[in-house]
Amino acid sequence: MEKIRCDWSTKDSIYIAYHDNEWGVPLHDDQKLFEFLILETFQAGLSWITVLRKRNNFRKAFDYFDYKKVALYGEDKIQELLLDAGIIRNKLKVRAAISNARAFMQIQKEYGSFDKYIWGFVGGKPLQNNRKTMSEITPTTKISDKLSKDLKKKGFKFVGSTVVYALMQATGMVNDHVESCFRFKGLKNNN
Repeated sequence: MEKIRCDWSTKDSIYIAYHDNEWGVPLHDDQKLFEFLILETFQAGLSWITVLRKRNNFRKAFDYFDYKKVALYGEDKIQELLLDAGIIRNKLKVRAAISNARAFMQIQKEYGSFDKYIWGFVGGKPLQNNRKTMSEITPTTKISDKLSKDLKKKGFKFVGSTVVYALMQATGMVNDHVESCFRFKGLKNNN
Protein backbone atom coordinates (compact mmCIF):
# COMPACT_ATOMS: atom_id res chain seq x y z
CA MET A 1 0.00 0.00 0.00
CA GLU A 2 1.37 3.41 -0.96
CA LYS A 3 1.92 6.02 1.73
CA ILE A 4 -0.36 9.03 1.72
CA ARG A 5 1.62 12.28 1.85
CA CYS A 6 0.89 16.00 1.87
CA ASP A 7 0.06 17.00 -1.72
CA TRP A 8 3.00 19.38 -2.13
CA SER A 9 5.56 16.65 -1.48
CA THR A 10 4.60 14.17 -4.19
CA LYS A 11 5.94 16.05 -7.22
CA ASP A 12 9.64 15.27 -6.92
CA SER A 13 11.86 12.67 -5.23
CA ILE A 14 13.78 15.44 -3.42
CA TYR A 15 10.49 16.75 -2.02
CA ILE A 16 9.42 13.26 -0.97
CA ALA A 17 12.66 12.62 0.92
CA TYR A 18 12.49 16.05 2.57
CA HIS A 19 8.83 15.60 3.52
CA ASP A 20 9.29 12.08 4.88
CA ASN A 21 12.47 12.71 6.86
CA GLU A 22 12.72 16.38 7.84
CA TRP A 23 9.66 18.60 7.36
CA GLY A 24 7.83 19.06 10.63
CA VAL A 25 10.32 17.12 12.76
CA PRO A 26 11.06 19.13 15.92
CA LEU A 27 14.56 20.54 15.64
CA HIS A 28 16.51 21.82 18.63
CA ASP A 29 20.09 21.94 17.34
CA ASP A 30 21.31 25.52 16.83
CA GLN A 31 23.52 24.57 13.87
CA LYS A 32 20.58 22.98 12.01
CA LEU A 33 18.24 25.81 13.01
CA PHE A 34 20.71 28.25 11.46
CA GLU A 35 20.82 26.16 8.28
CA PHE A 36 17.04 26.26 7.98
CA LEU A 37 16.96 29.97 8.78
CA ILE A 38 19.41 30.70 5.96
CA LEU A 39 17.73 28.36 3.49
CA GLU A 40 14.31 29.83 4.22
CA THR A 41 15.59 33.38 3.77
CA PHE A 42 17.13 32.46 0.41
CA GLN A 43 13.82 30.84 -0.56
CA ALA A 44 11.90 34.12 -0.11
CA GLY A 45 10.10 34.76 -3.39
CA LEU A 46 11.23 31.46 -4.92
CA SER A 47 10.10 27.84 -4.94
CA TRP A 48 11.32 25.64 -2.07
CA ILE A 49 12.37 22.97 -4.57
CA THR A 50 14.88 25.46 -6.00
CA VAL A 51 16.52 25.72 -2.59
CA LEU A 52 16.41 21.98 -1.91
CA ARG A 53 18.12 21.25 -5.22
CA LYS A 54 20.92 23.66 -4.30
CA ARG A 55 21.11 22.68 -0.62
CA ASN A 56 24.41 20.80 -0.84
CA ASN A 57 25.93 23.69 -2.78
CA PHE A 58 24.72 26.07 -0.07
CA ARG A 59 26.31 23.86 2.59
CA LYS A 60 29.68 23.98 0.87
CA ALA A 61 29.47 27.69 0.01
CA PHE A 62 28.47 28.69 3.56
CA ASP A 63 30.98 26.52 5.47
CA TYR A 64 28.31 23.93 6.30
CA PHE A 65 26.29 26.69 7.98
CA ASP A 66 28.84 27.29 10.68
CA TYR A 67 27.31 30.56 11.87
CA LYS A 68 30.53 31.56 13.66
CA LYS A 69 32.39 31.45 10.34
CA VAL A 70 29.55 33.04 8.36
CA ALA A 71 29.45 35.95 10.83
CA LEU A 72 33.06 36.73 9.92
CA TYR A 73 32.60 36.83 6.14
CA GLY A 74 34.03 39.92 4.53
CA GLU A 75 33.79 41.51 1.11
CA ASP A 76 36.06 38.93 -0.58
CA LYS A 77 33.83 36.06 0.56
CA ILE A 78 30.70 37.98 -0.47
CA GLN A 79 32.10 38.40 -3.99
CA GLU A 80 33.05 34.71 -4.08
CA LEU A 81 29.48 33.76 -3.10
CA LEU A 82 28.00 36.07 -5.73
CA LEU A 83 30.03 34.24 -8.39
CA ASP A 84 28.96 30.77 -7.18
CA ALA A 85 26.45 29.45 -9.73
CA GLY A 86 25.59 26.59 -7.36
CA ILE A 87 23.64 28.86 -5.00
CA ILE A 88 21.05 31.61 -5.33
CA ARG A 89 23.18 34.65 -6.13
CA ASN A 90 21.17 37.45 -4.63
CA LYS A 91 23.39 40.17 -3.17
CA LEU A 92 20.88 41.26 -0.53
CA LYS A 93 20.27 37.68 0.62
CA VAL A 94 24.00 36.89 0.76
CA ARG A 95 24.62 39.97 2.89
CA ALA A 96 21.55 39.12 5.00
CA ALA A 97 22.97 35.65 5.71
CA ILE A 98 26.06 37.28 7.23
CA SER A 99 24.17 39.82 9.32
CA ASN A 100 21.72 37.09 10.35
CA ALA A 101 24.64 34.96 11.57
CA ARG A 102 25.74 37.86 13.76
CA ALA A 103 22.20 38.43 15.07
CA PHE A 104 21.88 34.67 15.64
CA MET A 105 24.96 34.70 17.87
CA GLN A 106 23.64 37.73 19.75
CA ILE A 107 20.45 35.79 20.53
CA GLN A 108 22.57 32.89 21.76
CA LYS A 109 24.33 35.25 24.16
CA GLU A 110 21.07 36.72 25.36
CA TYR A 111 18.99 33.53 25.66
CA GLY A 112 21.59 30.78 26.00
CA SER A 113 20.68 29.30 22.61
CA PHE A 114 18.73 30.20 19.51
CA ASP A 115 16.67 27.08 20.16
CA LYS A 116 15.52 28.36 23.55
CA TYR A 117 14.62 31.73 22.04
CA ILE A 118 12.68 30.54 19.00
CA TRP A 119 10.86 27.66 20.68
CA GLY A 120 9.74 30.05 23.40
CA PHE A 121 7.25 31.45 20.88
CA VAL A 122 5.36 28.13 20.90
CA GLY A 123 5.78 27.32 24.59
CA GLY A 124 8.63 24.88 23.98
CA LYS A 125 6.58 22.24 22.17
CA PRO A 126 5.12 21.87 18.67
CA LEU A 127 1.75 23.35 17.87
CA GLN A 128 -0.53 20.60 16.59
CA ASN A 129 -2.74 21.65 13.73
CA ASN A 130 -5.46 19.39 12.42
CA ARG A 131 -5.65 20.26 8.75
CA LYS A 132 -7.83 18.14 6.49
CA THR A 133 -6.54 19.74 3.27
CA MET A 134 -3.55 21.79 2.20
CA SER A 135 -5.86 24.71 1.43
CA GLU A 136 -6.50 25.06 5.19
CA ILE A 137 -2.84 25.87 5.83
CA THR A 138 -2.27 29.60 6.04
CA PRO A 139 0.98 31.24 4.92
CA THR A 140 1.25 33.15 8.22
CA THR A 141 -0.17 33.07 11.75
CA LYS A 142 -0.31 35.48 14.67
CA ILE A 143 2.71 33.68 16.14
CA SER A 144 4.73 33.96 12.93
CA ASP A 145 3.77 37.65 12.78
CA LYS A 146 5.02 38.15 16.34
CA LEU A 147 8.23 36.15 15.79
CA SER A 148 8.93 37.94 12.51
CA LYS A 149 8.53 41.32 14.17
CA ASP A 150 10.84 40.32 17.02
CA LEU A 151 13.50 38.90 14.68
CA LYS A 152 13.47 42.12 12.65
CA LYS A 153 13.80 44.13 15.86
CA LYS A 154 16.85 42.01 16.69
CA GLY A 155 18.46 42.84 13.34
CA PHE A 156 17.46 39.87 11.16
CA LYS A 157 16.70 40.40 7.47
CA PHE A 158 14.43 38.53 5.04
CA VAL A 159 12.34 37.26 7.94
CA GLY A 160 8.85 38.31 6.96
CA SER A 161 5.98 36.40 8.50
CA THR A 162 5.66 33.99 5.54
CA VAL A 163 9.36 33.08 5.72
CA VAL A 164 9.11 32.68 9.50
CA TYR A 165 6.05 30.45 9.25
CA ALA A 166 7.84 28.27 6.68
CA LEU A 167 10.74 28.06 9.16
CA MET A 168 8.34 27.06 11.93
CA GLN A 169 6.86 24.33 9.72
CA ALA A 170 10.25 23.05 8.57
CA THR A 171 11.70 22.84 12.08
CA GLY A 172 8.66 21.19 13.65
CA MET A 173 7.53 24.14 15.72
CA VAL A 174 4.16 23.46 14.10
CA ASN A 175 2.79 20.20 12.71
CA ASP A 176 1.17 21.20 9.42
CA HIS A 177 1.04 17.74 7.87
CA VAL A 178 -2.54 17.10 6.78
CA GLU A 179 -4.37 14.52 8.90
CA SER A 180 -4.37 11.93 6.10
CA CYS A 181 -0.57 12.14 5.71
CA PHE A 182 1.33 9.22 7.22
CA ARG A 183 3.66 11.68 9.01
CA PHE A 184 0.85 13.51 10.84
CA LYS A 185 0.14 10.93 13.54
CA GLY A 186 3.77 9.95 14.03
CA LEU A 187 4.80 13.52 14.68
CA LYS A 188 1.73 14.26 16.81
CA ASN A 189 2.31 11.21 19.00
CA ASN A 190 6.03 11.85 19.46
CA ASN A 191 5.70 15.39 20.78
